Amino acid sequence: MAENQHFLGDPGKSLEDEFFRKEDERAIKRLRELQQSQATREALRAAAGISDVAVLDRLIALGIRPEIVSALSIVPLLEVAWADGSLDAKERTIVLERAAASGVAPGSAGHDLLQTWLERKPDAKLFSAWTELVRGLAARMSSQEMGALKSELIERAQALARASGGVFGVGSVSAAERDAIQRLETAFGAA
Repeated sequence: MAENQHFLGDPGKSLEDEFFRKEDERAIKRLRELQQSQATREALRAAAGISDVAVLDRLIALGIRPEIVSALSIVPLLEVAWADGSLDAKERTIVLERAAASGVAPGSAGHDLLQTWLERKPDAKLFSAWTELVRGLAARMSSQEMGALKSELIERAQALARASGGVFGVGSVSAAERDAIQRLETAFGAA
């Protein structure tokens, strides 16, 4: 019998070796995920200019990658443009012009994502991600700078809402658009 164990190998030893091999693989995988998470956090820190680790981690959990941070600056306009459930040609043009001015270059990951958002209303998580970005910015900007940013953003959102409403596309802002603009203002209050 001992000869057969030696010939076939020790089954207990094989199971033990397999167990430890799998544990080693899991540990290596966890280490790689941790390193990737830290690298993503550092890249996101550089792209967004945010140093608060909790905010960075919330952005990462929401699926925000460093290469799309510039596209997040367009979220407020998307929120207003999609408020009534559809996005018209004027709104699309305004969003694309603002994206270009914000550095969202055609062919970039951010621009590709923006195209998706223009075709289909973004998930509510996108607005949550933008709100987290605002919180991160608030931590490194003065109240005057945040006030100026809020004012500029609300002004752009209102102009977008007026561009597609009213008679011949001039003047009127729908109730849904007013609600979206109010959510933008509230996001700054939470910052």
